[in-house]
Amino acid sequence: MSTAISPAIKGAATGTPELRPDLNQIGNWIARGARVLDLGCGDGALLSWLATHKDVRGYGVEIDVDGVVACISRGVNVIQSNLEVGLAQFEDDSFDYVVLSLTIQAMHNIEGILTEMARVGRTGIVTFPNFGYWENRWQILQGRMPVSETIPYEWYNTPNIHFCTVNDFDRLLIKLGMKNTGRVVLANGRRVEFMPNLLGNLALVRFERETRS
Repeated sequence: MSTAISPAIKGAATGTPELRPDLNQIGNWIARGARVLDLGCGDGALLSWLATHKDVRGYGVEIDVDGVVACISRGVNVIQSNLEVGLAQFEDDSFDYVVLSLTIQAMHNIEGILTEMARVGRTGIVTFPNFGYWENRWQILQGRMPVSETIPYEWYNTPNIHFCTVNDFDRLLIKLGMKNTGRVVLANGRRVEFMPNLLGNLALVRFERETRS
């Protein structure tokens, strides 16, 4: 279900597979032997890498048939389901990490999926295009909707329905009673430390509930 930046693994055709920079950062955040749920997991590349390199026990959720088939071919446990209906099939605190990579901007019920992620997992990880990126702002000033590496669609054929900035997402977490426990902002695969809301085009945020029972 991921809607931007592909493929998930670079160099696969050359026999030296390497995760995309954003997925590599997610991999760095996830502890060895953890239980991981990957929502909108696409072809299962992240879960396959985590199983191989970090002995992770994982499940993916994907609605696209081709993605499900690709996951099965990689040996990834996958459930075909629409994330918009929630995660009722999973019990509270079933996972150590719940990942939603480059999918949230295409969902209708964003508050609902973030709440569900915090319910079924101890730590949530979300990645999304940063609409505050300077190139997006410049294109708007020129009178057109942005098209870029992280927003690769025209306004008339995009699956994306919600855009936000790095700062917007932080405010939403506070509203939902969650706390930001880690953030990395990238620009063309490289980490941005200075003015990330302006100079970064892709954000990765790790979060948890403020209080846990």
